[in-house]
Amino acid sequence: MTRRSLVAGAALALPSLEAKTLKTFGAQLYTLRSIINEKPLETLKSLEELGYKEAEVIRGNMDKVWSSLKQTKLKPVSLHIDTSYFFKDIDKLNPTLDDAKAKGISYVVCPYIAPADRGGVEVIKTLADVLNKTGERAKAAGLKLCYHNHAFEFEPVAGTGDRLIDVLMKNTDAKLVGLEFDIMWSQVAGVPPVEVFQKYTGRIPLVHLKNVTKMPTQYNERVPKEAFQSVGTGVIEIAPVMRAAVAAGAKHFFVEQDQTPGNPLDSLKLSAEYLKTLNY
Repeated sequence: MTRRSLVAGAALALPSLEAKTLKTFGAQLYTLRSIINEKPLETLKSLEELGYKEAEVIRGNMDKVWSSLKQTKLKPVSLHIDTSYFFKDIDKLNPTLDDAKAKGISYVVCPYIAPADRGGVEVIKTLADVLNKTGERAKAAGLKLCYHNHAFEFEPVAGTGDRLIDVLMKNTDAKLVGLEFDIMWSQVAGVPPVEVFQKYTGRIPLVHLKNVTKMPTQYNERVPKEAFQSVGTGVIEIAPVMRAAVAAGAKHFFVEQDQTPGNPLDSLKLSAEYLKTLNY
């Protein structure tokens, strides 16, 4: 064996040091709620022109935007379903799942638990049970179910070393329930997003990319409007988050900005420009 072949073999054995870029990213259409219902096609075409390739849809206004969405190349990957469908209006769940599947959607998401319905460990265990049962129904319909976090799930459970999110993840079946991880809300709760990806490798197929200004740790959503930031602006370092996300098996990334200072398309443009140039 020649010295040249030895060197070549060693080079092949080394991991690639080439920086990666995020070639495909989407938008959570909730960001556009103030303008999309009045001008759905114009808004979605603008989103497409900014470089977004995927979309996360909200069931509440899907009928108003669906025909326009199909006139773009945006791929509808995920659907946020009304929380009531998981608890009260359960009879509406199966038709919604079947409709999502028929529309080519792959994931359905439980998006939010209202403050009045939140609580400690027992409440979270009840939620886990509901998600497991819904996950079975979603699987039967050919879909995957995820739960979308906010900040309250990261509140510590006294005397255990766990947080409520840990209780939820331990009590849900990994084959039936995944996490749509919102990196901003874990940051608000004082938990670095990288740590969450590392802890729940294989359970986070969907990610909400967003950022936030520096603020005190809190376990609620009472965040000032101006605290919400585009992906590249704020206290979260996105490159290490992306490395951790990809290593953990994340598949789809949606930009969401709950509050914007002006036209939400302007904010989504800033995020898209940042992500197009991001090397991680």
